[in-house]
Amino acid sequence: MFGIGGGEMIFIIFIALMLFGSDKLPAIARTLGKGMAQLKNATNEIKSEIQKSAEENGIDTTMKELTSNFTSEVENVKGSLETNVPNPLDEVKENLDDLTGPIKRQF
Repeated sequence: MFGIGGGEMIFIIFIALMLFGSDKLPAIARTLGKGMAQLKNATNEIKSEIQKSAEENGIDTTMKELTSNFTSEVENVKGSLETNVPNPLDEVKENLDDLTGPIKRQF
């Protein structure tokens, strides 16, 4: 989470406990939680306004067409690469089978 490890998180909690005390820490956490919820709601509202505006102007349909065209082109390129490029592991496997011949490991 945010590049913070377990030990670092424990250290931060310990410092917060030392600064604010055990009686004020739950109230601070509650306030931070409410602030994060308000921030999340604000970003969701902004996203919905942008989507609504895009739908009214017909941008989302052109974006869907563009992404579907892009996806189909990527799939075509993948398909052509898979058929035209030999797998080097298959060649190594064949060479190994030719080298060992009828001798196989016995377990």
